[in-house]
Amino acid sequence: MNLRPGTPVDLHTLPLETEPVPADMVEDGAPVAGAAALAEVGEVEVGVWEMTPGVATDIEADEVFVVLSGRATIEYLDPALPTAEVGPGSLVWLTEGMSTRWTVTETIRKVYVAG
Repeated sequence: MNLRPGTPVDLHTLPLETEPVPADMVEDGAPVAGAAALAEVGEVEVGVWEMTPGVATDIEADEVFVVLSGRATIEYLDPALPTAEVGPGSLVWLTEGMSTRWTVTETIRKVYVAG
């Protein structure tokens, strides 16, 4: 989807195409995830991402996100940082190469800005 200047989008109801999280990333459950890039501002991408309950690992990109709905725990595996409990309104900054473990307890949806 390409966001058009001046046109609002309801990020809570925006349909996302989802697929199972790759098996080599899943530690528990059968989570599915999906994303939609909405706009590029310079070299920065703005979009929406969602994941259903389960536990999965990831290697992160440079990103700042705000949780719109749902709840999760993010464990930072490398570098070791305090575990983050996130929910609606949480703002998180991730840097490229961070190893994380996401434990999603309620389907989480976030709006992200990534470079």
